[in-house]
This record gives sequence, structure tokens and C-alpha cells, in this order.
Amino acid sequence: MSKAQNSPFSSPSPNDLRAARDRVLAAPHLPLTPYPTPVEELPRLRALLGMSARLFVKRDDALSFGAGGNKVRKLEMLVARALAEGADALVTMGGLQSNHIRVTAAVAAKLGMPCVLVVNGEQQARPTGNALLVDLLGAQVEYVGSRAERGPRMDRVLDRMRQAHRRPFAIPLGGSTPVGALGYVRAVAELLQQMEPPDLIVHAASSGGTQAGLTAGCALHGLHTRVMGISADESAAELAGTVRRILDGMSSSIGIDAAALAPHGIETDDRFVGAGYGIPTTRSKDALTVAARTEGLLLDPVYTSKAMAGLMAYAREGRFDHARTVLFWHTGGVPGLFA
Repeated sequence: MSKAQNSPFSSPSPNDLRAARDRVLAAPHLPLTPYPTPVEELPRLRALLGMSARLFVKRDDALSFGAGGNKVRKLEMLVARALAEGADALVTMGGLQSNHIRVTAAVAAKLGMPCVLVVNGEQQARPTGNALLVDLLGAQVEYVGSRAERGPRMDRVLDRMRQAHRRPFAIPLGGSTPVGALGYVRAVAELLQQMEPPDLIVHAASSGGTQAGLTAGCALHGLHTRVMGISADESAAELAGTVRRILDGMSSSIGIDAAALAPHGIETDDRFVGAGYGIPTTRSKDALTVAARTEGLLLDPVYTSKAMAGLMAYAREGRFDHARTVLFWHTGGVPGLFA
């Protein structure tokens, strides 16, 4: 577990925070789906866990575009930037069952743009889960043998497309850039129209963009809400470092000190990763089943079930005893159940 602390800094004024929020709202944005996503209370799960705090879920799995999930909010920001720069093709990378490549393929299809996806893994004879959806959406997939090979192959794809007089826009892993993370600053504003600020937000974290956006969003709205990222693969320290780098990049674009975007630090937890990315654990399998059977809430085996395993462990450890409300931010990924 990691909590990255900030150096001392002068707190921004309310006017500074308001100006930064206005810059986020003014950033190019491509609306792909209706908002808001639902916020629902989870009373049966709360009772099972013996929580005194009220327990809620923010249902970004219910986003209507491209089978939903947190990548939709990021790509609304990133592809708007791509269009503003005159791009005519999208290129990105991910794993065989990546939610990010699925939503990128869906955006490209909606805009009528060519899309090339660099994927580590072997092509399936009969595609399943996100791989099936990517095939249906018509994206071109180039397979590589490992994560380490994705970046170099993506560079070669970009060079090839430029030589063919295309203007490709490169989207980094997970869409987790300072621009993409702005989608989750906007999401915090949406949440505050639906409920009082929760004391704690728990969510699945991997490439860091969602956590950076939620953390910055809470800071820009002057909230005392803590944001806990439950890692799906990286160590807690590596994940916190990634979030910090995204916040650093975000700060220059919205005109506010980076330290002010995480006044309560960056909290990450890697105790629920298990044997590695995409490999279920005993606790994540239990969380998957419990959420389904108590609330009819469907999680995924890669990300949100591990985050829910973390939330359940926290509840049983008494870490919510002084909280009034806890929010589980469901970041999607349900197609992974069918992989």
C-alpha cells in the first residue's frame, strides 16, 4: 500500500480553483453517450459487510457507448483533441481483452476513421469478450508477443501510416494522459449533482488516468474525499508514481500547481493483485460472486472484482468505521466475463 505525500504548498484560492475547473470544461470534448451514469445504493452488500457507512456505486459500466466503462470518458477528451489536430486515424495498444482497445475501436467506427490496434497476445480462432467486439467493430489488429513489444510496433505502425499520407493520432495505453484524465475531472462534477460528496471513493486502477482525474476533480471542487486506487497489476509505488506524472502534466494545462491537485496525497493499494494482471484471485472470485448475488451487480474478472475485493477487505478491517458514505466507482469491463 502506498500514500504518496505532497510537499508543502500554498493552497489555491477559491477563484483559482474555479478558474481551473472552467478550463477543464472548456477543453475540447466529444460527447459519445448520455450522462449522468446512475448512482445506486448497495444496502444488502453493506449489511453483509457490517458497514455503518452507507455504500453506493457509480455505474460507469452502464455508459451506453461501446459497451461502456471508464475508457469512454477518457476517449471523449482524447479523440476531441485528435480531431482538433486534424487526425484521420487512431492507433493505440493494449492486451488481448483490453477494454481500452474495444472503446477505441468503437469511437473509430462511429467517426468513420481507420483504427489500428497493437495487441499483445495470440489471435483467437474464435474471438471472445472484448476481442470479439473489436473484430465486430472492424478495427485492424496487429499482434505482438509481449507487452514490451507493443511500443516499438506502435511506432512502426505510426510511421507506416504517415508514409501513406495518413494523419494518425497515437493514444497511449489506457488513454491515461493528462488530457484523457480530464474526463474524470468532469465526472466528479457530475457526481456532485447526484449525491453529497462521499468520504471515500474506491476504484480499480491500472494505467492511472482514472485515479488522476478523480483525485484532481475532488481537489478542484474543494472536497475532503479520499480516492483509493486498487491496483490491477502495478505495485502501489509504481501506480502512485504514474498518477503523479499525469497530475503533473494536467497542472500546466489547467493553470494550477500540481501539488494542489492531490492535497490529501495519492493512495494506492497493490495487496489484491495476486499473481498478476488478468489472473483472478480467491478474493476477487468471491467479490465477483458476492456483488452479483447481493445486489445483481456484475463486475469483471480483471479490474473491478479486485477493487471490490479491496473494498470488502477494508470493511471487514473496520477502515470505514468513521466514514458516513463510501462510493465504489464501477469502471466497467463486463465483456471480460465472456472471455
